[in-house]
Amino acid sequence: MSARVVLQQADIARALTRISHEILESNRGAEGLVLLGIPTRGVILADRIARIIADISGSPIDAGSLDVTMYRDDLAKHPTRTPSPTHIPASGIDGKTVVLVDDVLYSGRTIRAALDAIGDIGRPRAVRLATLVDRGHRELPIRPDFVGKNLPSAQTERINVRLAELDGADLVSIDAAVL
Repeated sequence: MSARVVLQQADIARALTRISHEILESNRGAEGLVLLGIPTRGVILADRIARIIADISGSPIDAGSLDVTMYRDDLAKHPTRTPSPTHIPASGIDGKTVVLVDDVLYSGRTIRAALDAIGDIGRPRAVRLATLVDRGHRELPIRPDFVGKNLPSAQTERINVRLAELDGADLVSIDAAVL
């Protein structure tokens, strides 16, 4: 496989700063905002966005994680998924604007599972979606509200997001599949 780097550290930082400003503008400030990252890299991105929003607004932002493993509709195909802990901020999500954060939006099935999981936890005022990369190929009518980079890709390609906290460096690459 040949990998092509499409976003580097500075590009990712700019995208997250832009997403943070867009979230603040859409929410008309930081009040009542909760960020929930979808494991694994979505949690890291949610924490980064929460820090950026806190720096911009001067208000701390609640951030947590939302594991969707048991809500997925493809467990029969991929039974080896290991659940991650869900962490909902102590203030909860009822009546709040919840921003789901994920690294790559593809078919929309992960987000559908996240919406089901949120429904079991509480009743937010609104749910929004932020993603670092939107690669297209949606199978469900799900669309992100905040996007770092639209990256049209072939279904045979793989989008790899690497983040310093897990992988030692920030970058996004596309791996072309060998057929």
